[in-house]
Amino acid sequence: MNKKELLELKNKIDINNIPNHVAIIMDGNGRWAKKRFLPRTAGHQEGMKRVIEIVEVAEKLDIKYLSLYAFSTENWKRPKDEIDGLMKLLVQYIRSELDRIHKNNVRIQTMGDISKLPKVPRQEVEKAVEKTKNNTNMILNIGLNYGGRDEILRGVMNILEDIKMGKIDEEDINTETFSNYLYTKNIPDPDLLIRPSGELRLSNFMLYQIAYTEFWFSDIYWPDFKEEHLYRAIIDYQKRNRRFGGI
Repeated sequence: MNKKELLELKNKIDINNIPNHVAIIMDGNGRWAKKRFLPRTAGHQEGMKRVIEIVEVAEKLDIKYLSLYAFSTENWKRPKDEIDGLMKLLVQYIRSELDRIHKNNVRIQTMGDISKLPKVPRQEVEKAVEKTKNNTNMILNIGLNYGGRDEILRGVMNILEDIKMGKIDEEDINTETFSNYLYTKNIPDPDLLIRPSGELRLSNFMLYQIAYTEFWFSDIYWPDFKEEHLYRAIIDYQKRNRRFGGI
């Protein structure tokens, strides 16, 4: 798509109806690489470039929250060399892009148990969270060692502990209270969930938060997901009538 076509597509977006929170399952890196007879790590490297591009586009569109599924609790089952490569890419991304992210007033948050990450990636993530903690333009919420079921179970265990400690009464428990025990306690539920790669499933991502989220699926792999595809997803989202269970 040339620049003129891209601009025409962008102009179709209603700036008064931008989704407040967009979540993306970044899928298809390995298949993208296999299709080109490249190692899977090459797909992850190309996918990282898309992260940089999409974060910047989302920020310019005034999307306030962007959640990216980077590494799931199930991804530990992958070959060790692939996991090591992913961790190195995470470190590389933070070290090369953190200053630019910080300059753009973007705040980095994480969801998932990052204590299980190797030492260096964990330290780099913690450094990024600390450096950007006071930024206010957009929240970049990254799922690392994250699983939706684990998050819900963690929330249940923590709320039971607070009941036992007398910090909360059973009668006070409701959906709003429980939301405060999730990783996303300060983040509204996603308005739009995007999944490239042709898969039509959630893969254990934000299971509690997506009760009324609009879905947008695409057959392209994540390394091919460009600015134009984010525009198309938002345009399609804006055509929908969100009733939240009402009429």
